Amino acid sequence: MYKVTPNPPAPETDPRKIQEATDRALDFYLNPKQTSPEDEQPPGQLFKVVDGIDTESLLANLSETLASADAMVSDLAFDLKGSGRHIALGIQQLIELSGLLASRVLDKVNTQP
Repeated sequence: MYKVTPNPPAPETDPRKIQEATDRALDFYLNPKQTSPEDEQPPGQLFKVVDGIDTESLLANLSETLASADAMVSDLAFDLKGSGRHIALGIQQLIELSGLLASRVLDKVNTQP
């Protein structure tokens, strides 16, 4: 009977390559690499910015975060009375100024025509 598909290639049985692959697999699972001191997080740190993020993305996220904080403090300020309201409006003004600074830096970084 004629076979339409060719026979599969013979498996590679080089003992050195098989041993190397076995050693790599065992080392991966049984001897994990130790983290270097610079990779370790300081105690109590919950969040970390991923390395390698470009400046434009960082500034864009900063601007969005400041806009969210501005909206939250603005809503809070109008529910307060007296000195609490003045403090909340002062915080809102600081957030707004920070947002303007971040937008200006973002404009300088973004060199698109």
